[in-house]
Amino acid sequence: MTGPAIYFIRHGETDWNREGRLQGGQEIPLNDLGRSQAAVAAEHLRDLVGERTRTLPWLASPMGRTVETLQIMRRTLGLPAGGWASDERLREISFGRWEGLTWKEVRRADPPGAAGRSADKWGYVPPGGESYQILQERVRPVFEAIVTDTIVVAHGGVARAALVLLAGMAPMAAVNEDIWQGRVLVIEPGRQFWVP
Repeated sequence: MTGPAIYFIRHGETDWNREGRLQGGQEIPLNDLGRSQAAVAAEHLRDLVGERTRTLPWLASPMGRTVETLQIMRRTLGLPAGGWASDERLREISFGRWEGLTWKEVRRADPPGAAGRSADKWGYVPPGGESYQILQERVRPVFEAIVTDTIVVAHGGVARAALVLLAGMAPMAAVNEDIWQGRVLVIEPGRQFWVP
């Protein structure tokens, strides 16, 4: 199979990431480590694609933590502040009424829901939220429209959906995949790898 490479960067750490809280649609800013991770990811991207960082399309989720990550990366690379696009469909998966809780708190507050999700991490829909299956269908048209190598700055859930759509990863493997901050996930037709 041939097709474009996606250079995927997850936003840097937030305080909620550090605390293990479900962020979903909540606007939580990067913390100091997250800002540092964005700069490190930019260096890894430069090592990977060189001067192509200037000519490749940049596409991001419109959420604050992803936009801040992208802006730090572009500054680190000496690129202009503009020259990138965002797409609303790249927003993080919604955890609905669970947002703001840790998994331990979810298990305590909603034992049946937590059990349902444990039994089917890909297909379970949290109360008022989305499943990974729903997220995959939301982002599918975005990724299907990409025809050239592209830098994408988004979220862990979006990365998991892209791994299934583009790399052919099994859904249950994708939901258990660690999506690292401060690194570059290269997703190509039928395969994926991390840099570094």
